[in-house]
Amino acid sequence: MPELQRQADSPVDEKGHEIEHDAKVVEVNNVELAAALEATPLNPRSWSSIKLFLILLVAFMGSLSNGFDGQVMGAVNGMNQYLSYFGLVGKDSGGGVGTPTALIFGIASQIVGVVVAGPLADGKFGRRGGMFIGALIIVVGAIVITAAKNRDYLLAGRFVLGFGVSITTTACPAYVVEMSPPQWRGRLTGLTLAFYYTGSILCTGIAIGTGKLLDTTSWRAPLAIQIAPATVLALFVWFLPESPRWLMAANRPEDARKVLVKYHGAGDENASLVSLEMKEFEESIKIDASDKRWWDYSELVNTRNARYRTFMMLMMGFFGQWSGNGLGYFLTVLFASAGVQSQERRLVLNFVNTIISAIGASIGTSLCDTVGRRKMWFWGTVASASMLVIVTACTAKFGQDGSNPAGANAAIAFIFLFGFVFSFSYTPLQALYPTECLANNTRAKGMAMYSFAVSCAGLVGTYAGPVALQNITWKYYIVYICWDVFEATMIYFFAVETRGRTLEELDEIFEDPNPVKASLRKQKVAVIEKAGKVDVVAVDEA
Repeated sequence: MPELQRQADSPVDEKGHEIEHDAKVVEVNNVELAAALEATPLNPRSWSSIKLFLILLVAFMGSLSNGFDGQVMGAVNGMNQYLSYFGLVGKDSGGGVGTPTALIFGIASQIVGVVVAGPLADGKFGRRGGMFIGALIIVVGAIVITAAKNRDYLLAGRFVLGFGVSITTTACPAYVVEMSPPQWRGRLTGLTLAFYYTGSILCTGIAIGTGKLLDTTSWRAPLAIQIAPATVLALFVWFLPESPRWLMAANRPEDARKVLVKYHGAGDENASLVSLEMKEFEESIKIDASDKRWWDYSELVNTRNARYRTFMMLMMGFFGQWSGNGLGYFLTVLFASAGVQSQERRLVLNFVNTIISAIGASIGTSLCDTVGRRKMWFWGTVASASMLVIVTACTAKFGQDGSNPAGANAAIAFIFLFGFVFSFSYTPLQALYPTECLANNTRAKGMAMYSFAVSCAGLVGTYAGPVALQNITWKYYIVYICWDVFEATMIYFFAVETRGRTLEELDEIFEDPNPVKASLRKQKVAVIEKAGKVDVVAVDEA
């Protein structure tokens, strides 16, 4: 079972009775959930599970679109054809730098979109409605930037595109985390941002080929690819079942139960896991809460519990953008500062970095239900700072020498390693952790606020980045190193562990006077197999 931690000898139950010697004793976060998971095993190769995966694949198209948006501008920004067409500064720097480039990147900050993102995902059309509207807006924005004739067109398209992305990044992760069975929640929700890298790989790979063309197709083609995943999402979203938690909040408990039975209970109406989830839904989901009032965000801050949840969400929002990953928008510039003079080679290195980052994200996603969110977040941040220290040292040495290929190659290698480490630790958590921390009735609006925080943090990075790289070049790394040290300190003292619990049970964690300590508390249980049946018995801690 996923909560397995360690074995113990001669266990007794809470009444003092000795448990069979061959019973397996494990430590779990939630005894009731552990018992339900043992009684309701899910087969990932069953037809109902495969259907669930296909359902979530459609929702992942929102993240795929975001991956295109996040990386395609970095790729075309390194093309001289693009810079010449729009009259941007940066040919000698390996890519666009300065204030005009900062505006092009920063205008898609998605800040305006968060005003409507939460209410749309909470509204009468549910999570599916939010995904559909967001996808349509992305399609419109992508068409505009692909056909852009001047900077004004480009800026307008980037603004519209960012508006749509803010809606899908609110609705899609909320849908995925609410549809996922608790034992698979970490891995499935982690795939949301792993698909970000699928989009990144496609667009950076295409950019290598189109970058050899001399006309505007060189940069228009990569920009046009963004239309595809958003179109898939818009076309298929209404064939998906609605989130059971949204159905419960909409006072449709029977419909919610049907979805749970089909995808969490393997078709068994009496599945223990389904009964447990329905009981927790009834206890925690309100049909008259603030999610029914589009203007009411008060439940994000009106109690200590809510404020701590919001604090965790905001930590991930800002830390996920300010750990050094914002440099990814300007990798071609960084490669140029490390001595790579060929545009084609810079685009190839950008593509290689995307693949390495995707590998890191995939490994991190597969392990986040085993390692735990808090541990992965803390050590990933420490490792990210360490990689940037080495990149800074190597780049500084190369810059001083003027012609040190060994230093340049070392800097590039550790840029790649930074991408791997960051993606391993942050990519699975950026969609998963905030959605887990937020309560059911505030999840959509909370994710809208998360998108707002990400946008604000991203605006600082994408606007300050080109200006800083133009003025202080490689010394810009030092800013991120210092900030990463601060982040690691905050994570150690404040981040709660959310692994191994139902979304509803997390309410008890955030109500505790010391949420961090409560989240790390475990309970021993004995797993007893008899006559083909599995029982889970709490073990006396004395």
